[in-house]
Amino acid sequence: MKVFISADLEGVAGVVHGEHVMRDGKEHDRARKLMTQEVNAAVEGALEAGATEIIVNDSHGTMRNIIPEELHEAAELITGSPKPLSMMQGIDGTFDAVLFIGYHAMPSSFPSIMGHTYYGRVVYNLRVNNKIMGETGVNAAVAGYFNVPVVLVTGDETVTREARELLGRVETVAVKKAIGRYAAQCLTPAKARGLIKEAVSKALKNIQEYKPFRLEPPITFEIDLMDTGMTEMAMLVPGVKQISSRTVAYTSNDLIEVFKAFRAIITLASVNV
Repeated sequence: MKVFISADLEGVAGVVHGEHVMRDGKEHDRARKLMTQEVNAAVEGALEAGATEIIVNDSHGTMRNIIPEELHEAAELITGSPKPLSMMQGIDGTFDAVLFIGYHAMPSSFPSIMGHTYYGRVVYNLRVNNKIMGETGVNAAVAGYFNVPVVLVTGDETVTREARELLGRVETVAVKKAIGRYAAQCLTPAKARGLIKEAVSKALKNIQEYKPFRLEPPITFEIDLMDTGMTEMAMLVPGVKQISSRTVAYTSNDLIEVFKAFRAIITLASVNV
């Protein structure tokens, strides 16, 4: 069994503030350790369920957060950025299942810990085929493009609820309950890791119960940007259509084309941030 893990940081137990998630944050090194430990718990659960190959993609910020020397030796790590498929770099049709560890909700969700979609200072909201969607949905769709199901999502209660509503049959672990954007009632890291290991093992032992999340073409990403200057930059991407003063859209029958256009749009839009 081959397992892909996409690991973010905002949804890790004990992580609640910019000082945890920003590269120069005072508590970033501590948060990196907590992130690595939750990934290790997922790896242990996968091994217990019979996984023979485990690829971990560091999916937060600079994508250089997981501590390599502390990562479980059974896993291989994809680290650094930029990467063509970003948070889903490494996924392909040879995998049997995908795990999302430490994920967060979309920006319009409240309460949620630091909710955003890919680039918080640029994207106010993202609609995929007229449905508001965050990183859980977008990344699950990328996995679905390769016919691989997402079987588990961990993070705060808000993102786990979001995952169940969107994906249907999916195992979830809520490691904290958001009080606001920067405050939460958290499980202890040890308790969170135990639940993650157990949930991963359970999901992978029942892998036949999960279905890939697939989008029917044509696929449209409609992006609400933070200001009109970002719209100007986004319009430099061929094929982008302006919907309103701060909203642009891109449509294609191919999800990966739309996804890469989305990344180009938000990268250009971030130039003046």
